[in-house]
Amino acid sequence: MNDTFGTYHPIINFIYFCTVILLGMFIMHPIFLCTAIIGAFTYSVFLNGKKAVRFNLIFLLPMMVLVSIINPLFNHRGMTILFYFRDNPITMESIVYGIFTGIMFAVIILWFSCYNEVMTSDKFIYLFGKIIPALSLIFSMVLRFIPRFKEQLKIVYNAQKCIGRDISSGTFLERMYYGIKIFSIMITWSLENSIETADSMRSRGYGLRGRTSFSIYRFDSRDTVVSVVLIMLIILVISGILLGENSIIFFPLIKTSHITIISVIVFIAYFLICFLPIILNMIEIYILKRNKKSGDLDVSVYNK
Repeated sequence: MNDTFGTYHPIINFIYFCTVILLGMFIMHPIFLCTAIIGAFTYSVFLNGKKAVRFNLIFLLPMMVLVSIINPLFNHRGMTILFYFRDNPITMESIVYGIFTGIMFAVIILWFSCYNEVMTSDKFIYLFGKIIPALSLIFSMVLRFIPRFKEQLKIVYNAQKCIGRDISSGTFLERMYYGIKIFSIMITWSLENSIETADSMRSRGYGLRGRTSFSIYRFDSRDTVVSVVLIMLIILVISGILLGENSIIFFPLIKTSHITIISVIVFIAYFLICFLPIILNMIEIYILKRNKKSGDLDVSVYNK
């Protein structure tokens, strides 16, 4: 399924992910964390489908459980002692703090996975190509090189395996020799690929003064509306943070700020931020379905 949010201007995508990642790092309020992890999980599944579900169940869920278990074993602060483990107190506050910390790590990883899918290398170069041209080019080339290196390594490994020269056959010394051989082939391929890239860049005039670059990104009215809405929501959430509407204290006792009308508004604003890509995609799907129905109706009327 196509992602509508990814078709917006790169500056909107970049500001959005910077916002949700930074807020996810510093806000430990349970309502904010639950909203963030549900929004990030939903968007990651929307982008990657079954692969995201598999990644979340195999990697993120055990990581959350591991952090939740490790924290109370080393952090013994808190007044509500549940039991003792090797003469060390296990407190309810440390367990709750460990659970929220695990959720926070999961939220950040999920948002970064969504960032890697939406913010492609060409978007990054578009945003920072004029500000830090060398660094942005190197960063985009590294991101592009890693998947190409993995694909080429798979091709070389399968080719060596067909002739019985992979690391899974032969004696220990032979497998070591085959592994070094595959590594040497990959190094040679990397050097040749870098030379070809350098020649291609030189032939296209990279680094020459006055050289222009083509871009397909234009900031239109649709981007203006979404950027205004996003900035207003960010201002509401940051105002709530400054007013202490999302404050929580874990030690020595768990204590959160009181729920007020302002805090409810802040929670709604954060909810809209976390679910903004999903909302935009749902709106796009609704518009497409409505246009399809109206088109079918027009065709039926015309046939009559």
